[in-house]
Amino acid sequence: MKKIVLFASGSGSNAENIIKHFKDSDVAKVVAVISNNPNAKVLERAANLQVQRFVFTKADFALDKVLKKIQEIKPDLIVLAGFLLQFPSNIIGLYPNKIINIHPALLPKYGGKGMYGMNVHKSILENKETETGISIHYVDEHYDNGDMIFQKTVSIGNCTTPEEIAQKVHELEHEHFPKIIEQLLKSQI
Repeated sequence: MKKIVLFASGSGSNAENIIKHFKDSDVAKVVAVISNNPNAKVLERAANLQVQRFVFTKADFALDKVLKKIQEIKPDLIVLAGFLLQFPSNIIGLYPNKIINIHPALLPKYGGKGMYGMNVHKSILENKETETGISIHYVDEHYDNGDMIFQKTVSIGNCTTPEEIAQKVHELEHEHFPKIIEQLLKSQI
């Protein structure tokens, strides 16, 4: 059985969706949710689904406490699902092509530092884009820069608020992210 570790900083709707997707799977299980935000709703969602939780500070990254936790768990895949800190290069180096992220836009557009959540959707609306989507990619040392795994587009020509765009993007995330994770893990078998 493959082991998935989720990193998240906020609400955790993607994390909850992924946990539920693998709940009865014979391929993989989500074994831990790790967050830098002690007040993140993702921790409550994980607790409700009986998934181990671990909270850390930004300093814990530098002190290798997070790396030690990851090494204890020995995950087959590390999934960033709404995780807002830049991932440390020492962990990336130890887990090549084993760390993935989802971004709420069609990279390389609307990526980089500060481009997350509603910031992305507001920029897309302000630039009068007619479509957006999701990007699932491997994590490297730069924000939203690793090799692309999957992209899916959605029309937003009729959206008039960032919230409407966010809703369409969330639907894509919930539909495709667990499936892509499963495909990646099956290819490792």
